[in-house]
Amino acid sequence: QTTSSALKGAIQLGITHTVGSLSTKPERDVLMQDFYVVESIFFPSEGSNLTPAHHYNDFRFKTYAPVAFRYFRELFGIRPDDYLYSLCNEPLIELSNSGASGSLFYVSSDDEFIIKTVQHKEAEFLQKLLPGYYMNLNQNPRTLLPKFYGLYCVQAGGKNIRIVVMNNLLPRSVKMHLKYDLKGSTYKRRASQKEREKVFPTYKDLDFMQDIPDGLFLDSDMYNALCKTLQRDCLVLQSFKIMDYSLLVAIHNIDLAQREHAMADGTSQTDTRRPAAQKALYSTAMESIQGEARRGGTIETDDQMGGIPARNAKGERLLLYIGIIDVLQSYRFVKKLEHSWKALVHDGDTVSVHRPSFYAERFQRFMCNTAFKKIPLKPSPSKKSRSGTTVPRRS
Repeated sequence: QTTSSALKGAIQLGITHTVGSLSTKPERDVLMQDFYVVESIFFPSEGSNLTPAHHYNDFRFKTYAPVAFRYFRELFGIRPDDYLYSLCNEPLIELSNSGASGSLFYVSSDDEFIIKTVQHKEAEFLQKLLPGYYMNLNQNPRTLLPKFYGLYCVQAGGKNIRIVVMNNLLPRSVKMHLKYDLKGSTYKRRASQKEREKVFPTYKDLDFMQDIPDGLFLDSDMYNALCKTLQRDCLVLQSFKIMDYSLLVAIHNIDLAQREHAMADGTSQTDTRRPAAQKALYSTAMESIQGEARRGGTIETDDQMGGIPARNAKGERLLLYIGIIDVLQSYRFVKKLEHSWKALVHDGDTVSVHRPSFYAERFQRFMCNTAFKKIPLKPSPSKKSRSGTTVPRRS
């Protein structure tokens, strides 16, 4: 129950201290034991020879695997001073719509990083994942998996508040018109009434199939890059026995935005902030699936603000912002139990909790067959017979 401002203040003090003290330690390779290190420092309100005085209650700040996370930040091109500046220079902004998990979300004022509170189990699970995560990122920094930049814990008044710092998938300077949390499951996958009443609701699989029955169309290079990335990421998640993850898909409709601007022009000046260039490498949706695009570096992504260009069935131009979320749910006993009884009552295959391999398979199938499609090639008379295969089937 710590007040939000005290929590934000403690997070900023703690991160400033831990990143600062880390910078005095020499660069070196990450060793196996680095994944299990926990550093702890006490912040009395009157200050100490290591910590500044502050107006909050005394608290203790723990940093997990500092050397390993420093390596991850470096891999994503985040310099220590940028990391500090983004997170600690301006007040953190609390996002109102906390997830279904009841987590609190903060975003850094430059839109670069998300800070999310996680449960004890999730923090523990992330620690266990680190060696495998390290191995995976080394082979493949372009991924739609969450990019973890730090794991910390604020201990105050007998409470532990664990937080993870991640990449922000949805820049606030780009207006999202629709947002979906997709799992590839249909059982009870419809947004609740309460969710629908929000200003910016998160819809689910059944809503997607109803709203966008034809799917989202990508050019074939983009489609192949996306499906290949999803396939690789799912393999990693499956190897960690992870499931119940979702693909967050937020859609910015360029044509609709232009119409909205035209209507608003007479009345008020709408927010035309361009998103600042992202500090973190591979952190936009576009970079996650294909990095330096083959058409001459990343220059062409400039006007796409990091989104993946797509079209809907009406032919409107869209930018998609996507990423795999909720990967810290591990498939443990509870989930197994949940699946067994749901399977007795319902048809087991439509339920969202499943064996990791089945889950991964169904997830990919849904994304690459239902949610995303290749833009059908316009058949020229001579090629009609050959290109018949590329026309998407109407669902």
